[in-house]
Amino acid sequence: MKLTKLLLVCFAVAGSYTSFAQSNLLNAKTPDEIGKKTAAQMNADNDKPLPYGYVHDRDVLMGKTTWEIIDLDERVNFPLYYPIDTANIGKDRRSLFDVLLKGIRDSVITEVYADDYFNTKKTLKDMSSSFTYVDTTQAGRDEINTYYDDYMVKKSRTLDPQFIDKRDLTAIDISGYKVKGYWYFDKRQGELKYRLLGICPVSPEARDIGNDNADVIELFWVYFPAVREELHKAKAFNDKNSAQPITFDHLLNARRFSGVIYKEENVYGDRTIEQYMKENAQMQLLESERVKEKIRNFEMDMWNY
Repeated sequence: MKLTKLLLVCFAVAGSYTSFAQSNLLNAKTPDEIGKKTAAQMNADNDKPLPYGYVHDRDVLMGKTTWEIIDLDERVNFPLYYPIDTANIGKDRRSLFDVLLKGIRDSVITEVYADDYFNTKKTLKDMSSSFTYVDTTQAGRDEINTYYDDYMVKKSRTLDPQFIDKRDLTAIDISGYKVKGYWYFDKRQGELKYRLLGICPVSPEARDIGNDNADVIELFWVYFPAVREELHKAKAFNDKNSAQPITFDHLLNARRFSGVIYKEENVYGDRTIEQYMKENAQMQLLESERVKEKIRNFEMDMWNY
């Protein structure tokens, strides 16, 4: 009986992975038919994110909230970053930032906040100044000063677009992601688990694009459990098997990324490692590893009698 159940689970998982591949690719007679599922496929399709199991507060023997930074310059994190050019690639391939931004613009993703404690909600209008920067170039200012009456008084002239400096923040400008998660030891199942709570893209503001010394800012925080459906629909590239792309929901929940802890909840108002390990990058990395090891050792200690 157990073997039968195991086989059923294996077939279900295999079927779900197969459905991840680009639909109807081998049967399409024209490019328009690629990606369109047949009636049989739509009837059989029950592809949803794996639901979280219920965890009672009394089952949590130990818990620790941590914040990590995901550097998109690391090769293992490339599936979160690429593709950055959406003009020359299929519609089914988008970066994580494009997926999040499209969901916000389409009002599908609504749990968007200004802070990592999810206290203040943020709208697309609130973020517009970070995403788009419009200014007049120096040549444009000289043009207006030369013909001031025509531009400002009579308004018989309009400024040529070549004198307008417009910059839009795109996926290529995203330098990393901050993630907030909760490590907890489930005493009922006897194992250490991780639950992702929030994710935040970080980048320079649109006005600072191209400036190598610009500071990066937190664009917005998204409450992760509320956006799992949208992230499950979007697929990240699997360089080992393009027939089985990975959903962003699966990729993040499975922690298939490299992150460095920059903060843990603490008695000092959740201060960051950088605040008490100042101007010493090596010590900050060692402190990050110490926090990680402290969490890992708790699980090891549970099995020492």
